[in-house]
Amino acid sequence: MREDVRRMVGQNVRRLRTAAGLSQAELAERLGADRAYISGLELGQRNPTIVTLWHVSKALGVRMRQFFDERARRAR
Repeated sequence: MREDVRRMVGQNVRRLRTAAGLSQAELAERLGADRAYISGLELGQRNPTIVTLWHVSKALGVRMRQFFDERARRAR
């Protein structure tokens, strides 16, 4: 069964956020978003736009393609 892309993106956002040493609240502040939005994103409950993902990538200092890396997600 194929994994839900929202879940994959969310897990990678969480992995990259924690690697950057940021809390959900700190990432939310950088984005001008609510911490609950970041939580929903990481849980795969949100369907972010490409613009939102671009802002998240800039806030984390990563390339957007890292959100779609299935290998990194499985390596956890």
